[in-house]
Amino acid sequence: MATPVSPEDWEVSDFELASSTSGTSVTLSSTSLVSVESRCTDEEEEEEGMLKWGYLSERMTMESEFQVWEATRGWHQAFLEVSDRCYDYTSQVGRSLENRSRNRYANVSPYDHSRMQGEDEQNNYINASFVMVEEAQRKYILTRGPLPNKCSHFWLMVWQQNSRAVIMLNHLVENNNTKCSQYWPLCQGQTLLFKEMGISVCMLKEEVRISFTVHFLRLKSTMMREVRSVFHFHYTGRADFGVPKALASFLSFLFMVRESGCLNDEQGPAVIHCSAGIGRSGIFALVNTCLVLMEKREDPFCLNIRQVLVNLRKYRMGLIQTPKQLRFFYMAVIKGVKFLMADENFKKKWKALSNVRPGPSYDESLSQTHTEFEDTVERDAGFSDLATRTPNSGGREQ
Repeated sequence: MATPVSPEDWEVSDFELASSTSGTSVTLSSTSLVSVESRCTDEEEEEEGMLKWGYLSERMTMESEFQVWEATRGWHQAFLEVSDRCYDYTSQVGRSLENRSRNRYANVSPYDHSRMQGEDEQNNYINASFVMVEEAQRKYILTRGPLPNKCSHFWLMVWQQNSRAVIMLNHLVENNNTKCSQYWPLCQGQTLLFKEMGISVCMLKEEVRISFTVHFLRLKSTMMREVRSVFHFHYTGRADFGVPKALASFLSFLFMVRESGCLNDEQGPAVIHCSAGIGRSGIFALVNTCLVLMEKREDPFCLNIRQVLVNLRKYRMGLIQTPKQLRFFYMAVIKGVKFLMADENFKKKWKALSNVRPGPSYDESLSQTHTEFEDTVERDAGFSDLATRTPNSGGREQ
């Protein structure tokens, strides 16, 4: 299957970092899900197939793969092999004449079997996909950056899915091209009202760091008179991921989001977006998923992370858009798991590169839903200093 590439969407630059080698309601179509399951091979067939397309041995670790592809400059071939293993599912709804103007890029549409369907009877289409990883007990909504006429649908989806976090991985404008609309309030105290959806969004607080910003938002349903707290995590680091500081800043951002608890299974699915919702968004979801899976294994480096990528592409097309992104994906997973394994030498080096000091633990009281508007106003001061956090020693996502 040819992997769609949206114009100018996050091309990762070359790296010279040798050290990297050492209850939510979702409406899905039942018939489509059966079709997906019928096309999945069993575990032995998958393993046999993986051995045929580039694995030197059954026990080859991801670090060994990285070293081989670095030495042979084989990232392009590895990328093509991943694409060859992926199915092209139907996306008739997203490509229909009625919905073409609601897609940011003509060649990036959600699959019919995994697309999000809102409760707006007039038009329930939004270019967003529900991604479920049962083994990792993680779920995500991957979507494109909101268009001007779809910001209200975006926030309605956040409300309906009871999402605790919106994770933004792009700038509003990149290379003089608009990548996303301004869908959240501009400053502390400002409120955006989306009358047609009965949703208001107020910014309670903003914390700005070198490579990311955290907005503490209050969502209110004007019809239900219910209020919820939502985090808006915005990664503002350089899109080309310059070496070596950018990789560390990305991991700082990822671990900060993980420690917030917003990615945990008991929460609604986190909404993750970049411009097209497949490049940077795919990297974030994949790295987090792989780290969770590796924490569950006796030998974490034996995780077949290319198969994880193939599995997630069953839910949204084109995750990981370029060979350079595939390379960055490997580097982030390898470095990330080394941090979680509490290698003290690595942690010291990583903290020096990231230059982010640790902060306090997440305040679980933020996860409570309130029925009275005034309750959240009184709790504004209860937000923890989330944007200053890096992983604590030996800390892991719960």
